[in-house]
Amino acid sequence: MYAQLERRLAYLQATEIKSLLRTGKKGVEKESLRVSPRTDRLAKTPHPPALGSALTHPYIVTDYSEAQLELVTPPLEDVDALLHFQSDLHRYIYANLGDELLWSTSMPCVVADEMSVPIARFGTSNQGRMKHIYRRGLELRYRRIMQIISGVHFNYSIPESIWPYLQQMEGNRDDEQEFMSAAYFGLSRNALRYEWLVTYLFGCSPAMCKSFWAGLMGPFSELDSHTDFELYATSLRMSNVGYKNQAPEMLSVSYDSLSAYVSSLHHAVGTPWPAYAAKGIEVDGEYRQLNANILQIENEFYGSIRPKQIAVNGERPLLALARRGVRYVEMRSLDVNAFEPVGVSAEQLRFLEAFLLFCLLHESPKMGRRSEEEAQHNQALVALKGRMPGLQLLQHGAERPLQTWALELLDRIEDLCDLLDTDLPDRPYTHALQLQREAVLDSKRTPSARMLAAMHETDEPFYHFAHLMSEQHRLTFLADPADPELMQRYAELAARSLREHAELEARPQLAFDEYLRQFDAQLADVTW
Repeated sequence: MYAQLERRLAYLQATEIKSLLRTGKKGVEKESLRVSPRTDRLAKTPHPPALGSALTHPYIVTDYSEAQLELVTPPLEDVDALLHFQSDLHRYIYANLGDELLWSTSMPCVVADEMSVPIARFGTSNQGRMKHIYRRGLELRYRRIMQIISGVHFNYSIPESIWPYLQQMEGNRDDEQEFMSAAYFGLSRNALRYEWLVTYLFGCSPAMCKSFWAGLMGPFSELDSHTDFELYATSLRMSNVGYKNQAPEMLSVSYDSLSAYVSSLHHAVGTPWPAYAAKGIEVDGEYRQLNANILQIENEFYGSIRPKQIAVNGERPLLALARRGVRYVEMRSLDVNAFEPVGVSAEQLRFLEAFLLFCLLHESPKMGRRSEEEAQHNQALVALKGRMPGLQLLQHGAERPLQTWALELLDRIEDLCDLLDTDLPDRPYTHALQLQREAVLDSKRTPSARMLAAMHETDEPFYHFAHLMSEQHRLTFLADPADPELMQRYAELAARSLREHAELEARPQLAFDEYLRQFDAQLADVTW
């Protein structure tokens, strides 16, 4: 089963490139709700001006809601540098946030109703209007409350220096970019197959405030009068409770190859769906959604891993991918870790780096219907029942104990950790792997189990637990502020983003209808 992996590992171990494996670029995008500490409800304040423009700031933006920050790092090689960057962003934000809290969990704070969730606004430019109208379309399709479930995205690119070696190892004579794209899609297929392992290890949303689920039916247990939960759940966010695409009978995205992926996404962003058309696009002179297609734009595809290319100069993401192939992957299955001040730990990121390298090097056949259904079954089961003793998953049509399969995968991933630890005396990747092995052997060590245990110990509802952790993280950053020079640089960056926003709005604008028409016209240039 692992013959190809073993052959590739032996090649890497015998060459000088093993010391280069850590140089892959890594990035983190962390979503957090701004919350009033007095009510544990969404903040009613607009995006703070001291944080800059949510449209033009490179690192501090908003996601769906005006009260939902997204903190984005640049791509960096070193995990510690990545987390240090995130920490500095948090320090700057808390220095300019008044008494508001950044919510510490994926599942939202206390929610009054749908209309208590303010949709993010980005000004009067065509770019800003498009981002806002896109979010209005999401409201029509999925409800506002569903949008404020938060997560952590991990972006990763294979070290550029090792691609020639990998291609030589395979005796492949294709164009280098074609080889890279095919390899990234192999990685992505394996990430989908083994996504359940990440959900088991890092899921941190086994409970939620009842206000989130108000008015909806759900097979949940009641922890207390304010909290619903699932006893063995790892991640309600990654279950059917969480944010999923609609129109499943029409949305089928293939990971077989770059051309298949581009073709299937092209169909989704270019094909109307009657249920969305019935809701209207522009009504009484006001846009409700960008269009009535299965997906308004590519970003509406919420796959747990997305192969990506950097778009330039207003280029559609799909066109960038079709023109230049895959540059990196975005892994979207991480919950916000309530126990970590920045929502994710160094050990998590190092494990994910090794996990994705395993997915790259391990054999990755194309996914037929049965393989896709098994992956979806395993993921959904682990999200809701992952810590259930003796839980059985499906592998090639047969049941297999989660624990047995997880330990087997960790044994293989440990080989990658050993390579990544080259020349590192403290062996941080192997240490990260060992922590995950302990969590597989004892589910009480998982973040989801720790969250339920903490709530049980204090006999308090979910939102009290989340508030307590949020306040602890706030005090952590306020007690260790960034140095004044760094704070000044962030203040200047915020001011520059506001100037850029104002300059953008001062430029002559196309009529918005024409702006959308030109954006949509790029689809004609997408070939595969």
